[in-house]
Amino acid sequence: MKIVTIVGARPQFIKASALSREIKNHSDIHEILVHTGQHFDENMSDIFFKEMDIPKPIYNLDIHSLTHGAMTGRMLEAIENVLMIERPDFVLVYGDTNSTLAGALAAKKMHIPVAHVEAGLRSFNMLMPEEINRILTDRISDILFCPTAEAIDNLQHEGYDFFPATIVNSGDVMYDAALYYKQKAATESHILEDINIKPGKYILATIHRQENTDNYERLTGIIAAFNEINSELRVIVPMHPRTKKLLHQKEMHTDFTIIDPVGYLDMIKLTSNAACIMTDSGGLQKEAYFFGKYCLTLRDQTEWVELVEGGFNTLTGADKASILKAYHDINVDEIKFDKPLYGDGKASLKIIKALKSFSK
Repeated sequence: MKIVTIVGARPQFIKASALSREIKNHSDIHEILVHTGQHFDENMSDIFFKEMDIPKPIYNLDIHSLTHGAMTGRMLEAIENVLMIERPDFVLVYGDTNSTLAGALAAKKMHIPVAHVEAGLRSFNMLMPEEINRILTDRISDILFCPTAEAIDNLQHEGYDFFPATIVNSGDVMYDAALYYKQKAATESHILEDINIKPGKYILATIHRQENTDNYERLTGIIAAFNEINSELRVIVPMHPRTKKLLHQKEMHTDFTIIDPVGYLDMIKLTSNAACIMTDSGGLQKEAYFFGKYCLTLRDQTEWVELVEGGFNTLTGADKASILKAYHDINVDEIKFDKPLYGDGKASLKIIKALKSFSK
């Protein structure tokens, strides 16, 4: 069996690492990795491949820094050329990026079966590009690997029981990765020493979504909240250069600690040792749960609704007062992070078994 895997952004590198590691245990499967280039600088891409032992991409399309339409269109064309050469049995796509949609479209138009890992997620906010990508990718996929029971419910409510697609409750491959790399991060990451912080004595925060960074009112609310919370407990923010540039352009004062983007092992170390997490990232919401950390989500909706419903996550939006209230209301002593929300850590094996069964 030949599989072409499409990746382009950091969360996809993490997911692909888990599945690629499992593929190595199956001599009858050959994987061709295609990196679209959506994340392209050293800290945002190359370091992930190095430290996570992900196979080197056979194809690097180098497509980035474009509008959504231009990026998706160029990726579609380039991926089609790859598929014409490789003629795989499956195209495997992850998550909800432009790379995901382009890969699924290219494969489907060539009648190559599409497998979507992390299918069925919904934020129910069509203003988010990710929501559009995930809905369209789900609709044209042949196998839908759902990380949660909630994701399966979403698909069933949309009528997928009547569509020609196979739905599999695989669990979450990011949980596989978190379990595997936790021990490696404990010994190989020195990020706490490098930035002089002690376990439990800081908050890890990230902000990168355009709905927050490109909206002045939302951005100022979040930054003001970070500044005030930092007066009580140090706030550490690994920040993308684009967001850092925006803060400089808008002359926003920051009291908290800004560091450069970090690799996955450093991020695990920071997450697992933080007092709590504040983020607008989808992946980090889950990783907070994996490592038993409460999360304040700086968004109005989340695709990981089970975290909110279970009391592990609070949606704060971007309003300063709402963020501060949620922060001061946290009572971690009453929270038990022991529910198997994302499977048993064997999602990758379940996915490989399902692909083999589907291809017979």
